Amino acid sequence: MKSFQGRTAVITGAASGFGLEACRIAAREGMNVVMADVQADALEVAAAEIRSLAQAQGAGVVAQQVDVRHGAQVQALRDATVDAFGAPHLVFNNAGVGAGGLIWEHSEKDWEWVVGVNLMGVAHGVRLFTPLMLEAAARDPGYEGHIVNTASMAGLLNAPNMGVYNVTKHAVVSLSETLHQDLSLVTEQVRASVLCPFFVPTGIHRSHRNRPSELREAAVKPTRSQLIAQAMSDKAVTGGKVTAAEVSKAVFDAVREGRFYIYSHPKALASVQVRLEDVMLGRNPTDPFAGKPDIGAELRRALRDAG
Repeated sequence: MKSFQGRTAVITGAASGFGLEACRIAAREGMNVVMADVQADALEVAAAEIRSLAQAQGAGVVAQQVDVRHGAQVQALRDATVDAFGAPHLVFNNAGVGAGGLIWEHSEKDWEWVVGVNLMGVAHGVRLFTPLMLEAAARDPGYEGHIVNTASMAGLLNAPNMGVYNVTKHAVVSLSETLHQDLSLVTEQVRASVLCPFFVPTGIHRSHRNRPSELREAAVKPTRSQLIAQAMSDKAVTGGKVTAAEVSKAVFDAVREGRFYIYSHPKALASVQVRLEDVMLGRNPTDPFAGKPDIGAELRRALRDAG
């Protein structure tokens, strides 16, 4: 997709992080922007900014509170998009949440929340918007569409103490690769990409702020591993040097160039290569702390110390 002017973007997780930065780029490019986020107050503030940017380009904005776990709410977003602008050209299934801890210590509610947002949110976006885009392509030989799904480097690696998050992000990578292959069977006009960022300051380490009350463990204290994971996430995310704006620019660059894989930290791919070599050679998973043994030793002491 070489041009964005006059086209329409649907972006979930639009009130912060990659989503908000993508909305800013889309509006500056002259796109109509459909913004979705679960946090109503943050969405209202973000939408006011994006409307100002879009109006300067003669474009429009729709903002809608959406919990992407629920297919009916994503369906309502789809309907609002069609009513306002017709079929979208760019769908960025970006909403996501983070959670850490030893994999057996996640509760059923933890799984329901993280899988619901990170995986089912993407699945709902794909199943509801892809047919719209294919119908538009069938009507118009000049139509171009692109779907971008936010996964993570955790979708290509399996860092310890991040189990439920890793599972969902691996699933998003698989979903996206399959989407790419499936689209290639039926059209040349709609394409797909997957975003696999590493640690970037986005606010994902504070995603529990939007956890629904019915999925909170009100009477259960976080485990030691969960507290350690939260502290490590806080440090890693807030200390990230690559910005959300840079990553969102990379998303639009990839859409322009028709690239499938989008990385924020290409150097991290060396660890992906090691993992794939483990798979191909049938060897046990390599210690992720092999290059930083002090960090590994510190984490093991912290998890094994019962005092």
